[in-house]
Amino acid sequence: MTETIYGNTPCFLGAKNLAGENRLEEVDAVVYGVPWEGAVTWGDYTGCELGPKVMRISSGRYSGYLPELDHIDVFEHIKLGDVGDVDVVPADVEETMERISSFTDPLWKSGKLLIGLGGDHGVTFPIVKSLTNQGKKVGIIHLDAHYDNLPSHEGDPYARCSPFMRLYEQEGVRNESIIHAGIHGPRNKPESGRNARDAGAVTITVNEIREHSDLKALGRQLHEMAAKDVDCVYLSICSDVMDYAFNPGGPVDGNGLTSYELLTLVHEIAKQGIVGMDFVEVYPQQDPSQFSAHLSSTIILYALAGHILHKNQ
Repeated sequence: MTETIYGNTPCFLGAKNLAGENRLEEVDAVVYGVPWEGAVTWGDYTGCELGPKVMRISSGRYSGYLPELDHIDVFEHIKLGDVGDVDVVPADVEETMERISSFTDPLWKSGKLLIGLGGDHGVTFPIVKSLTNQGKKVGIIHLDAHYDNLPSHEGDPYARCSPFMRLYEQEGVRNESIIHAGIHGPRNKPESGRNARDAGAVTITVNEIREHSDLKALGRQLHEMAAKDVDCVYLSICSDVMDYAFNPGGPVDGNGLTSYELLTLVHEIAKQGIVGMDFVEVYPQQDPSQFSAHLSSTIILYALAGHILHKNQ
Protein backbone atom coordinates (compact mmCIF):
# COMPACT_ATOMS: atom_id res chain seq x y z
CA MET A 1 0.00 0.00 0.00
CA THR A 2 1.30 3.46 -0.88
CA GLU A 3 2.15 5.52 2.20
CA THR A 4 0.13 8.73 2.39
CA ILE A 5 1.59 12.11 3.32
CA TYR A 6 -1.85 13.52 4.24
CA GLY A 7 -5.43 12.39 3.65
CA ASN A 8 -5.65 10.42 0.45
CA THR A 9 -2.46 12.00 -0.91
CA PRO A 10 0.51 9.66 -1.39
CA CYS A 11 4.10 10.60 -0.78
CA PHE A 12 5.72 11.89 -3.96
CA LEU A 13 6.99 9.02 -6.15
CA GLY A 14 6.52 6.57 -3.31
CA ALA A 15 8.98 8.39 -1.05
CA LYS A 16 9.43 7.55 2.60
CA ASN A 17 7.06 9.57 4.79
CA LEU A 18 9.17 11.85 6.99
CA ALA A 19 6.52 14.45 7.79
CA GLY A 20 7.06 15.82 11.28
CA GLU A 21 10.04 13.55 11.90
CA ASN A 22 13.76 14.30 12.00
CA ARG A 23 14.99 11.22 10.13
CA LEU A 24 16.70 12.84 7.18
CA GLU A 25 19.75 10.60 7.66
CA GLU A 26 17.64 7.76 6.23
CA VAL A 27 17.32 9.37 2.78
CA ASP A 28 19.47 10.91 0.05
CA ALA A 29 17.01 13.46 -1.33
CA VAL A 30 14.05 15.29 0.20
CA VAL A 31 10.76 16.42 -1.38
CA TYR A 32 8.57 19.08 0.21
CA GLY A 33 5.54 21.05 -0.92
CA VAL A 34 4.83 24.76 -0.77
CA PRO A 35 1.06 25.07 -1.35
CA TRP A 36 1.16 28.85 -1.64
CA GLU A 37 -0.54 31.22 -4.03
CA GLY A 38 -0.12 34.91 -3.45
CA ALA A 39 -1.48 37.75 -5.53
CA VAL A 40 -2.94 36.66 -8.87
CA THR A 41 -1.27 38.72 -11.57
CA TRP A 42 -3.56 37.93 -14.50
CA GLY A 43 -7.34 37.62 -14.51
CA ASP A 44 -8.65 34.62 -12.58
CA TYR A 45 -5.75 32.33 -13.55
CA THR A 46 -5.43 30.74 -10.16
CA GLY A 47 -5.17 27.47 -8.25
CA CYS A 48 -1.44 26.71 -8.19
CA GLU A 49 -1.56 26.24 -4.41
CA LEU A 50 -3.12 22.87 -5.30
CA GLY A 51 0.00 21.90 -7.25
CA PRO A 52 1.86 19.94 -4.53
CA LYS A 53 -1.18 17.78 -3.76
CA VAL A 54 -2.01 16.97 -7.37
CA MET A 55 1.64 16.38 -8.34
CA ARG A 56 1.87 13.88 -5.48
CA ILE A 57 -1.34 12.12 -6.50
CA SER A 58 -0.23 11.97 -10.14
CA SER A 59 3.16 10.56 -9.14
CA GLY A 60 1.52 7.42 -7.75
CA ARG A 61 1.55 5.66 -11.10
CA TYR A 62 5.31 5.95 -11.75
CA SER A 63 8.40 3.90 -10.98
CA GLY A 64 11.97 5.20 -11.11
CA TYR A 65 12.92 3.24 -14.23
CA LEU A 66 14.06 5.28 -17.25
CA PRO A 67 14.95 2.98 -20.17
CA GLU A 68 15.88 5.96 -22.36
CA LEU A 69 18.61 6.95 -19.87
CA ASP A 70 20.72 3.78 -20.09
CA HIS A 71 18.02 1.81 -18.25
CA ILE A 72 18.70 3.52 -14.96
CA ASP A 73 16.35 2.70 -12.09
CA VAL A 74 16.62 5.81 -9.96
CA PHE A 75 15.42 4.17 -6.77
CA GLU A 76 18.09 1.50 -6.91
CA HIS A 77 20.58 4.31 -6.27
CA ILE A 78 18.76 6.89 -4.20
CA LYS A 79 16.36 6.97 -1.26
CA LEU A 80 13.72 9.68 -1.45
CA GLY A 81 11.93 11.18 1.54
CA ASP A 82 8.81 13.36 1.64
CA VAL A 83 8.65 15.79 4.58
CA GLY A 84 5.22 17.19 3.77
CA ASP A 85 4.24 20.80 3.21
CA VAL A 86 5.18 24.19 4.54
CA ASP A 87 2.42 25.44 6.85
CA VAL A 88 1.53 28.54 4.86
CA VAL A 89 -0.79 31.27 6.12
CA PRO A 90 -3.36 32.31 3.51
CA ALA A 91 -3.44 36.08 2.94
CA ASP A 92 -0.37 36.67 5.15
CA VAL A 93 2.45 36.99 2.65
CA GLU A 94 5.28 38.05 4.94
CA GLU A 95 4.53 35.38 7.55
CA THR A 96 4.40 32.73 4.82
CA MET A 97 7.76 33.84 3.39
CA GLU A 98 9.27 33.53 6.87
CA ARG A 99 7.72 30.09 7.34
CA ILE A 100 9.13 28.85 4.04
CA SER A 101 12.64 29.92 5.06
CA SER A 102 12.24 28.44 8.55
CA PHE A 103 10.94 25.17 7.09
CA THR A 104 13.82 24.80 4.64
CA ASP A 105 16.61 25.92 7.03
CA PRO A 106 17.05 22.48 8.67
CA LEU A 107 16.60 20.74 5.34
CA TRP A 108 19.54 22.66 3.85
CA LYS A 109 21.62 21.89 6.95
CA SER A 110 21.10 18.17 6.28
CA GLY A 111 23.12 18.40 3.08
CA LYS A 112 20.49 16.42 1.15
CA LEU A 113 19.29 17.29 -2.35
CA LEU A 114 16.12 19.36 -1.85
CA ILE A 115 13.17 19.30 -4.25
CA GLY A 116 10.39 21.84 -3.75
CA LEU A 117 6.95 21.52 -5.33
CA GLY A 118 5.12 24.85 -5.76
CA GLY A 119 3.00 26.86 -5.43
CA ASP A 120 3.62 30.09 -7.31
CA HIS A 121 7.09 31.29 -8.21
CA GLY A 122 7.22 33.66 -5.27
CA VAL A 123 8.29 30.69 -3.12
CA THR A 124 11.73 30.53 -4.74
CA PHE A 125 12.96 33.66 -2.97
CA PRO A 126 12.56 32.39 0.63
CA ILE A 127 13.90 28.96 -0.35
CA VAL A 128 17.11 30.43 -1.78
CA LYS A 129 17.31 32.98 1.04
CA SER A 130 17.36 30.04 3.45
CA LEU A 131 20.20 28.49 1.45
CA THR A 132 22.25 31.69 1.66
CA ASN A 133 21.59 31.69 5.42
CA GLN A 134 23.82 28.61 5.55
CA GLY A 135 26.74 30.78 4.45
CA LYS A 136 26.56 29.65 0.82
CA LYS A 137 27.23 31.82 -2.21
CA VAL A 138 24.59 30.75 -4.72
CA GLY A 139 24.22 30.69 -8.49
CA ILE A 140 20.79 30.02 -10.01
CA ILE A 141 19.65 28.48 -13.27
CA HIS A 142 16.15 29.84 -13.84
CA LEU A 143 14.17 28.03 -16.56
CA ASP A 144 11.10 30.13 -17.31
CA ALA A 145 9.21 31.98 -20.01
CA HIS A 146 9.35 35.11 -17.83
CA TYR A 147 12.00 36.98 -15.90
CA ASP A 148 9.85 37.26 -12.75
CA ASN A 149 11.97 40.25 -11.73
CA LEU A 150 9.50 43.13 -11.41
CA PRO A 151 9.80 45.20 -8.23
CA SER A 152 6.32 44.28 -6.99
CA HIS A 153 2.71 43.64 -7.98
CA GLU A 154 0.20 46.14 -6.57
CA GLY A 155 2.44 46.74 -3.58
CA ASP A 156 3.31 43.09 -2.91
CA PRO A 157 7.11 42.65 -3.14
CA TYR A 158 6.80 38.84 -2.91
CA ALA A 159 4.39 38.29 -5.82
CA ARG A 160 5.01 35.57 -8.38
CA CYS A 161 6.34 38.20 -10.81
CA SER A 162 8.97 39.45 -8.33
CA PRO A 163 11.14 36.67 -6.78
CA PHE A 164 14.19 37.40 -8.90
CA MET A 165 14.13 41.09 -8.06
CA ARG A 166 14.31 40.03 -4.42
CA LEU A 167 17.11 37.60 -5.27
CA TYR A 168 19.07 40.32 -7.11
CA GLU A 169 18.99 42.17 -3.77
CA GLN A 170 19.93 39.15 -1.66
CA GLU A 171 23.40 39.04 -0.19
CA GLY A 172 24.73 35.57 -0.89
CA VAL A 173 23.36 35.38 -4.45
CA ARG A 174 25.84 36.29 -7.19
CA ASN A 175 23.75 38.15 -9.78
CA GLU A 176 26.19 37.39 -12.60
CA SER A 177 25.55 33.70 -11.84
CA ILE A 178 21.77 34.03 -12.25
CA ILE A 179 20.95 32.55 -15.65
CA HIS A 180 17.45 33.36 -16.95
CA ALA A 181 17.03 30.64 -19.60
CA GLY A 182 14.12 29.95 -21.92
CA ILE A 183 12.84 33.54 -21.75
CA HIS A 184 10.22 34.26 -24.41
CA GLY A 185 6.96 35.91 -25.25
CA PRO A 186 5.13 39.22 -24.96
CA ARG A 187 3.92 38.57 -21.42
CA ASN A 188 7.35 39.87 -20.41
CA LYS A 189 7.64 43.63 -19.97
CA PRO A 190 10.46 45.77 -21.40
CA GLU A 191 11.58 46.73 -17.91
CA SER A 192 12.12 43.04 -17.08
CA GLY A 193 14.89 42.74 -19.64
CA ARG A 194 16.40 45.99 -18.41
CA ASN A 195 16.20 44.86 -14.78
CA ALA A 196 18.10 41.66 -15.59
CA ARG A 197 20.73 43.56 -17.55
CA ASP A 198 21.17 46.19 -14.85
CA ALA A 199 21.53 43.52 -12.17
CA GLY A 200 24.20 41.73 -14.21
CA ALA A 201 22.13 38.57 -14.73
CA VAL A 202 22.44 36.52 -17.93
CA THR A 203 19.58 36.03 -20.41
CA ILE A 204 19.34 32.98 -22.70
CA THR A 205 16.20 33.19 -24.83
CA VAL A 206 14.14 30.23 -25.98
CA ASN A 207 15.36 30.77 -29.55
CA GLU A 208 18.97 30.54 -28.39
CA ILE A 209 18.14 27.19 -26.79
CA ARG A 210 16.24 25.87 -29.77
CA GLU A 211 18.86 26.99 -32.28
CA HIS A 212 21.76 25.52 -30.30
CA SER A 213 23.36 22.57 -32.07
CA ASP A 214 23.79 20.45 -28.93
CA LEU A 215 21.29 20.61 -26.05
CA LYS A 216 23.50 18.56 -23.74
CA ALA A 217 26.45 20.86 -24.33
CA LEU A 218 24.17 23.83 -23.70
CA GLY A 219 23.08 22.33 -20.38
CA ARG A 220 26.72 22.07 -19.36
CA GLN A 221 27.33 25.66 -20.47
CA LEU A 222 24.38 26.95 -18.42
CA HIS A 223 25.75 25.20 -15.38
CA GLU A 224 29.25 26.52 -15.98
CA MET A 225 27.92 30.09 -16.08
CA ALA A 226 25.82 29.61 -12.94
CA ALA A 227 28.69 27.93 -11.06
CA LYS A 228 31.20 30.73 -11.64
CA ASP A 229 32.51 32.16 -8.35
CA VAL A 230 29.82 30.52 -6.18
CA ASP A 231 29.64 27.58 -3.78
CA CYS A 232 26.59 25.87 -5.25
CA VAL A 233 23.99 25.97 -8.02
CA TYR A 234 20.22 25.95 -7.53
CA LEU A 235 17.72 25.09 -10.29
CA SER A 236 14.31 26.78 -10.47
CA ILE A 237 11.78 25.73 -13.11
CA CYS A 238 8.49 27.40 -13.93
CA SER A 239 6.20 25.12 -15.90
CA ASP A 240 5.62 27.82 -18.52
CA VAL A 241 9.13 27.48 -19.91
CA MET A 242 7.37 24.76 -21.90
CA ASP A 243 5.05 25.45 -24.77
CA TYR A 244 1.39 25.23 -23.76
CA ALA A 245 1.07 22.17 -26.02
CA PHE A 246 3.21 20.34 -23.46
CA ASN A 247 1.94 22.25 -20.43
CA PRO A 248 -1.87 22.54 -20.41
CA GLY A 249 -1.84 22.94 -16.63
CA GLY A 250 0.49 25.93 -16.68
CA PRO A 251 0.30 29.57 -17.77
CA VAL A 252 -0.57 30.01 -21.43
CA ASP A 253 2.66 30.70 -23.35
CA GLY A 254 3.45 29.67 -26.93
CA ASN A 255 6.88 29.16 -28.51
CA GLY A 256 8.13 27.34 -25.42
CA LEU A 257 10.33 24.32 -24.99
CA THR A 258 9.17 20.81 -25.77
CA SER A 259 9.14 18.29 -22.96
CA TYR A 260 12.17 16.60 -24.57
CA GLU A 261 14.13 19.85 -24.61
CA LEU A 262 13.33 20.62 -20.99
CA LEU A 263 14.08 17.11 -19.76
CA THR A 264 17.39 17.01 -21.63
CA LEU A 265 18.49 20.31 -20.09
CA VAL A 266 17.37 19.31 -16.59
CA HIS A 267 19.21 16.00 -16.75
CA GLU A 268 22.41 17.56 -18.04
CA ILE A 269 22.32 20.40 -15.50
CA ALA A 270 21.80 17.95 -12.63
CA LYS A 271 24.71 15.84 -13.89
CA GLN A 272 26.97 18.83 -13.31
CA GLY A 273 25.79 19.20 -9.71
CA ILE A 274 22.92 21.06 -8.02
CA VAL A 275 22.09 21.43 -4.32
CA GLY A 276 18.37 21.67 -4.89
CA MET A 277 15.56 22.63 -7.24
CA ASP A 278 11.94 23.64 -7.41
CA PHE A 279 9.17 23.12 -9.94
CA VAL A 280 6.41 25.71 -9.70
CA GLU A 281 3.16 27.00 -11.19
CA VAL A 282 1.14 23.94 -12.03
CA TYR A 283 -2.55 24.90 -12.09
CA PRO A 284 -4.64 21.72 -11.69
CA GLN A 285 -7.96 23.52 -12.18
CA GLN A 286 -6.92 24.47 -15.74
CA ASP A 287 -6.01 20.89 -16.73
CA PRO A 288 -8.68 18.17 -16.36
CA SER A 289 -6.22 15.48 -17.51
CA GLN A 290 -3.48 16.73 -15.15
CA PHE A 291 -0.83 16.35 -17.87
CA SER A 292 1.37 19.02 -16.29
CA ALA A 293 1.15 17.47 -12.83
CA HIS A 294 2.06 14.10 -14.31
CA LEU A 295 5.05 15.54 -16.18
CA SER A 296 6.47 16.81 -12.90
CA SER A 297 7.32 13.22 -11.94
CA THR A 298 9.40 12.75 -15.07
CA ILE A 299 11.14 16.11 -14.59
CA ILE A 300 12.11 15.20 -11.02
CA LEU A 301 13.21 11.71 -12.05
CA TYR A 302 15.46 13.14 -14.79
CA ALA A 303 16.99 15.48 -12.22
CA LEU A 304 17.52 12.61 -9.77
CA ALA A 305 19.09 10.48 -12.51
CA GLY A 306 21.51 13.34 -13.25
CA HIS A 307 22.23 13.75 -9.54
CA ILE A 308 23.15 10.05 -9.29
CA LEU A 309 25.59 10.36 -12.19
CA HIS A 310 27.12 13.46 -10.61
CA LYS A 311 27.63 11.65 -7.31
CA ASN A 312 29.27 8.71 -9.11
CA GLN A 313 31.78 10.83 -11.01
